[in-house]
Amino acid sequence: MRSITRLALAAGAALLTATAAQADITVGVTVSATGPAASLGIPEKNTIALMPTTIGGHKVNYIVLDDASDTTRAVSNTRKLITEDKVDIVLGSTVTPNSLAMIDVVAEAQVPMISMAASARIVEPVDAKKRWVFKTPQNDIMMALAIATHMAANGVKTVGFIGFADAYGEGWYQEFAKIAALKGLQITANERYARTDTAVTGQVLKIIGAKPDAVLVAGSGTPAALPQKTLKERGYAGRYYQTHGVANNDFLRIGGADVEGTFLPAGPVLVADQLPASNPVKKSAQAYVAAYEKMYGKGSVSTFGAHAWDAGLLMTAAIPAALKKAQPGTPAFRAALRDALEQVRDLPGAHGIFTMSPTDHLGLDQRAYVMVRIDKGGWKYVP
Repeated sequence: MRSITRLALAAGAALLTATAAQADITVGVTVSATGPAASLGIPEKNTIALMPTTIGGHKVNYIVLDDASDTTRAVSNTRKLITEDKVDIVLGSTVTPNSLAMIDVVAEAQVPMISMAASARIVEPVDAKKRWVFKTPQNDIMMALAIATHMAANGVKTVGFIGFADAYGEGWYQEFAKIAALKGLQITANERYARTDTAVTGQVLKIIGAKPDAVLVAGSGTPAALPQKTLKERGYAGRYYQTHGVANNDFLRIGGADVEGTFLPAGPVLVADQLPASNPVKKSAQAYVAAYEKMYGKGSVSTFGAHAWDAGLLMTAAIPAALKKAQPGTPAFRAALRDALEQVRDLPGAHGIFTMSPTDHLGLDQRAYVMVRIDKGGWKYVP
């Protein structure tokens, strides 16, 4: 009888172990695959297909939803992923307004989130809510410093600013204004426009009237081409700068000859093959380019897909540590995953080297950007 009991207990333990080992990890994704931010969201969606399907012996399931570049849809997607699909982590969204709106949802449910949007406000300050939120794109202040430094070094004294009439544009203005003052740059015009606008003539005329040495367009994706094309049509002949929000081929296609010569800061992945061998991000950036182009074709890669890739790398690095403390599908696992993300150290990504901490949920430093010029319809590394 005792031997039968022992056998039954052993069989039960084995069954429990096998069941635990088979527990799937569920990843919820919301990206802007349609709408004004589609040129950013599509490569992010494409990149999800490159992420691992097994981590730490557990199958990984990805549930990908389109928020159509809409804040309300991003929030409803997040709620669905958490309440109905019981996801262990949320990746997204593509743009700053959507990501900011999602914070309350993930914080309330205590589900970790990795955003692919740029604004530092998504993760700063790391308070009771934002302790659940991480992100992969470089902060605006980091890129604003790169732009202002380049402007000052090239004789620019006055700058006209035009940005989106939302959190992205306002965040960029605030950060650039701080750095501009330190670099001796005067902002002579400050204009806004909506992502869906089809004309910005009034704003452009005000900028031209201020006679700036350079213009900074703080937009993302293809809508960022509109002010520059209008400025060109109206004869503005100064220097043009864009943010890292335009670093994809769709912007080049829409902008055409009107964006030739434009300067912008970008993640190293944009010009991975042009980087010197000494660049610490070159190898990891090339790894993403190779993986993406193998599936989607040569020249198809963009920096936005790379933000999703880096989110996947962070998740993949953190999951094994979380699995040591709890099983997927439980609040304990989600909490452990959040803690593990915060402990990621020296992780090479497509955009930089990530080192998280309790006060830094981005974890990038100056190795995460280079200056680039649009040259002959392509991207040229500027040493």
